[in-house]
Amino acid sequence: ISISGYKIYDEFSERNFIRAEEMHSDSTVSQTGEEEKVSEKQPTTKGETTKDIKTIISQSVKKAELSIPEIVEKVTPSVVGVSSTLSKGKATGSGIIMTDDGYIVTNAHVVEGAENVTILLDSKNEYDAEIIGSDAQTDIAVLKISADEKITPAEFGNSDDLVVGETAVAIGNPLGFEFYSTVTSGIISGLDRELTIEDKLLRLIQTDAAINGGNSGGALVNSFGQVIGISSAKIVTIDAEGMGFAIPINDAVPIIHELINNGYVTGRPLIGIAGFDIDERTAYYYNMKEGVYVAQIKEDSPASIAGIKVGDIIISANGEEIKTMTDLNKIKNNFKPSDTVSVVVFREGKDIPINITLGEVTQ
Repeated sequence: ISISGYKIYDEFSERNFIRAEEMHSDSTVSQTGEEEKVSEKQPTTKGETTKDIKTIISQSVKKAELSIPEIVEKVTPSVVGVSSTLSKGKATGSGIIMTDDGYIVTNAHVVEGAENVTILLDSKNEYDAEIIGSDAQTDIAVLKISADEKITPAEFGNSDDLVVGETAVAIGNPLGFEFYSTVTSGIISGLDRELTIEDKLLRLIQTDAAINGGNSGGALVNSFGQVIGISSAKIVTIDAEGMGFAIPINDAVPIIHELINNGYVTGRPLIGIAGFDIDERTAYYYNMKEGVYVAQIKEDSPASIAGIKVGDIIISANGEEIKTMTDLNKIKNNFKPSDTVSVVVFREGKDIPINITLGEVTQ
């Protein structure tokens, strides 16, 4: 079974069935709050700054509605460019200034694997940024700059007050800094949309305001000039147009506070594995079962201590069938660190029950 498993692993790698996600370059298992697929990533810098969470984001009440030009004038100085230097080049995105002392929120995928990060302000001045914390599970990261000029924090609204059909304005840097501070407008098209992106289930705001590559981490703004979402994704298909998504600011605030005060999100359960999905066709071809193939195990992790082995296929957890890593994460995330989860693994032709005492994500 292990030989067959590694053959599958090689084939999946060649066919890009294994997405690049949260594995560090030393081939250990990442601790992002999700059990992950196999990839390589440079570790981010953990912030050492502690700040009273009440001073980070103050959500404002609605005042007078603004025209779109007035919204742009108000919000544009608070939206920045984010440039990440990677081992294979550079990537750009957007960010939102949260405080006048330099805290900035962006998407985690904008700074994923970054060796260093720089921020381009509306003044066109650039500053090096520290990654205070990054959370792949919610796709949120917090950066910090020390600017020698006055910077303008955004005003934040209440995303729970949104109504489908109200005005939405997106501000960001699509396709790089050549189109810095691009503004698009539309409406709120939907609320509480669940979208699975790279095995992570996100609850998002849907808008028809154009959101393109580079907008990630930028601002989705209401008609009062208040940030109510962090632009995150767009559905790209010949069958769909005008389907952009943003993280609700009310969902982002507690994550931002955790990242600033701890460098990570506390209370996240951890199994400590990395692997890939075995679908029905592959299971039939190799005479195994559908589930999650365990490709790597973090040393001294709950999985290791419980007796999970490389080559095992996790086929159920807590009595529920497991077919994908998303299934496993969804069940695991219903528990807390120190809880016990019962799993069944397929190993050498047998189903073996194993109890795992969950650990806690610490970075």
